[in-house]
Amino acid sequence: MLDLLSGFVTELRKAGLPVSLTEHLDAAEAVHHIPLEDREGLKYALAATLVKSSSHWHAFETAFEVFFAVRTKGMDGLELDADGNEIDNDGEGDAAGTGKGGQKGRGKGSGGGEGMSAEELAEMLFKSLMSSDHGLMNAVARGAVDRYAGMEPGRPVGGTYYLYRTLRNLDLDGVLAKLMAQAQAGAVGGALTDLEERLAADEYKARIEKFRRAVETEIRRRLVEDRGAEALARSVRKPLPEDIDVMHATREELAVLQRVLQPLSRKLAVRLARKRRHGHKGPLDFRATVRRSLSTGGVPIEPRFRHPRPSKPEIFVIADISGSVASFARFTLHLVYAISAQFSKVRSFVFVDGIDEVTRFFEGVVDPADAVARINQEADVIWVDGHSDYGHALTEFHRRWGDQVTARSSVLLLGDARNNYHASQSWVVEDLQRRARHVYWLNPEPRDYWGSGDSIVGEYAAHCDEVVECRTLRQLEHFVGNLA
Repeated sequence: MLDLLSGFVTELRKAGLPVSLTEHLDAAEAVHHIPLEDREGLKYALAATLVKSSSHWHAFETAFEVFFAVRTKGMDGLELDADGNEIDNDGEGDAAGTGKGGQKGRGKGSGGGEGMSAEELAEMLFKSLMSSDHGLMNAVARGAVDRYAGMEPGRPVGGTYYLYRTLRNLDLDGVLAKLMAQAQAGAVGGALTDLEERLAADEYKARIEKFRRAVETEIRRRLVEDRGAEALARSVRKPLPEDIDVMHATREELAVLQRVLQPLSRKLAVRLARKRRHGHKGPLDFRATVRRSLSTGGVPIEPRFRHPRPSKPEIFVIADISGSVASFARFTLHLVYAISAQFSKVRSFVFVDGIDEVTRFFEGVVDPADAVARINQEADVIWVDGHSDYGHALTEFHRRWGDQVTARSSVLLLGDARNNYHASQSWVVEDLQRRARHVYWLNPEPRDYWGSGDSIVGEYAAHCDEVVECRTLRQLEHFVGNLA
């Protein structure tokens, strides 16, 4: 068990969860107080000791399902362990209503589903959902995987395609319609009220979701049997929300990023405020030290220091919002404005081949996401053809607002510097560096791609204080945390 736990903790660390040695020891101690057959108890005991953020829960749950394989029941009611062998529990395991008269010692992964017709399997699925019989659901899930998944031993996959094939053949939408028709037929008066219909639909959808998870669990269990927990964990491992590459995020991943951005903003704002309030100690305050020493007979036991009063920087954000870079710019604008109280002033500009100031969209808004949505619809950023032209956009910024950049200003340039082979006009960045306190360039592309193709980030980098690879929220948080 301890070896299994060690492998589990190693996988969590590879997935990005910060698990210390002390927390590993706490998890090992928790295991001693939880019966191993209480799988849910074990899961939440380990979560209490190893998970520190709700955004890490999905990664933890995925790893747990891989490393702590469930016990399942075959179509004949035999309870099987993760290796497909029968577990002898007298008087138990009759989930499918067939007793224990089935054949013992079935091979790995066999649940008897291949010996049943599709119609018989569909009828058992309907009965299990109608009665909410979880044991029968698990048995049907096992049979459905046998019949429909078409699993291939040794194939290095995470199981998503197997799940799709199984659920597609079961036609769960049709099953839901059949369940609702049955509920309507059994209603008092021959029909359900609107409220009763909605409640029934919610209940049946919840049961179907439980069945879908049972199918997914069965597929994952068989993959663990075939390839081992470590190999499967590598296949199903996904990055934590703060490590998702914003440039290549799917729609679902962008939704996850949106959910974690607000708590991240609050945490970062508190950290910056504390950092400013408790800044590094300044030079010795001799007079205050002498006054303090009066309480100790003139002995300066506790020296007093002058605390520096760091000024809040003024921020100019100039962001490329063309193409795939737009998602990176959106999250950066959102984060910077969410912590704008830590800066004396924040002004934002967005461009494609034209440029527009969008500071006005953030005034009076509660959620910066609302302002970002307006920017996408109303900002005047097209000059000619709507293809990125950094040179023209920067020249226009310099002509219209360049004299407003002062020694208190920090300029953030956001973009991949892919200029479609237009002139770079890098003299603008050079002049901004001369005027401003700092000039930073945040590039959402991997560093290995810089300078390839039409990327001219090197021409701008010569006039920046720092060019930062910033592809994830973790990298963005780290940069902004050092900025204020």
